Amino acid sequence: MDWLAVTVLFGLFFLQLALGIPIAISIGLSTLACILTFLPFKPSIILVAQKMASGLDSFTLLAIPFFVLAGNIMNTGGIARRLINFAELLTGRLPGSLVHCNIMANMLFGSISGSAVASAAAVGGFMSPIQKRQGYSPPFCAAANIASCPSGLLIPPSNALIVFSLASGGTSIGALFLAGYLPGILMGLSLMLLVGLLSLRQKLPTSQRPDLRQAIHITLQAVPALLLVIIIMGGIISGAFTPTEASAIAVAYSLILALLFYREIGLNDLPRLFLKSALTTSTIMLLIGASMGMSWAMTYADVPYAISDGMEALTSNPVGLLLLINLILLIVGSFMDLTPALLVFTPIFLPVAMTMGMNPVHFGIMMTFNLCIGICTPPVGSALFVGSSVANVPVQQVILTILPFYLVLFVVLMAVTFVPAISLCLPEWLL
Repeated sequence: MDWLAVTVLFGLFFLQLALGIPIAISIGLSTLACILTFLPFKPSIILVAQKMASGLDSFTLLAIPFFVLAGNIMNTGGIARRLINFAELLTGRLPGSLVHCNIMANMLFGSISGSAVASAAAVGGFMSPIQKRQGYSPPFCAAANIASCPSGLLIPPSNALIVFSLASGGTSIGALFLAGYLPGILMGLSLMLLVGLLSLRQKLPTSQRPDLRQAIHITLQAVPALLLVIIIMGGIISGAFTPTEASAIAVAYSLILALLFYREIGLNDLPRLFLKSALTTSTIMLLIGASMGMSWAMTYADVPYAISDGMEALTSNPVGLLLLINLILLIVGSFMDLTPALLVFTPIFLPVAMTMGMNPVHFGIMMTFNLCIGICTPPVGSALFVGSSVANVPVQQVILTILPFYLVLFVVLMAVTFVPAISLCLPEWLL
């Protein structure tokens, strides 16, 4: 291993992170500095540019801008409110029903929008005033909202799983999408179990049960939004279209839904939504391009092989290796956002997992689940700050309240890690 190149690469990268420099710039500059240790300046610049461009030259990546646009259309098209009403219909008789509703709505809306932060903002922003009026503890509600919003990153369609497919060298997106269902649902149901136990102790109220006519109306309003997931996954499983084509269909369907069915946005709103989606996509693509360059630099310096050998020298026990990988990822997730963490660390840890005979699909779900926890944790957790903001609760209060939720997420992570069937049963049955 080229120790000088590795020291420059990671030393400069973490220094820039500590100084607050945007992560895409940090990755790009540290990659360039690393390559300069063994090539002159001009070839280094050309090489970095080539690797960034070739990293983005992928048909699969076209799914990301389409899913981002579909999510933004749904965020403003009245879909969140209808899914929240449907979630409340399903959970209304449970103690602490409004908190259960929040978790269920995050599972539904997060899976459709594909964004944990958007889900925390949309669902939390809608639910918080209602929960306060009914006497719920704002920190408790905010903690449940923050802990459950990443479930949509596992329940497809999920941009995070598309990114893992790219970083892993082409793991089947269809298999990853199917594999994400049970872990994502298990995450949500486990949090609901915790909320149920805490609600019984705090004697939180249930919601008023709607009559049959209201229940039918709420369900019919939610069905068109829920059909999107069925259309996307049904088409991918049947082979009618690829995941990339499915993303374009998601945009067309969401436009029809928002413009013609729910009628909550007009044609005049579309330029703003297109611009917002373009800005989000450009940020993601810059991260992906920069990370592809960093992955090449790490491979050139033999970093993945050195780490693999080092971990196997520490322990050859598969259980110990998986625990070590999870521990490292939990630490990484606390300081890095999910997308760059997937891009940087998948090429490092996937070879280690595969030497143990671990299925790449199973590893992708484990890694994504692990990094989802980082979205909810300080100091960088975006969902933590967004969820606290929309609930008007100081982050310090939320952190104290969210600790039991972290414990539940960790227990489910261990189940996903050591019980491969949770991730692999649906792909094996349906593909």
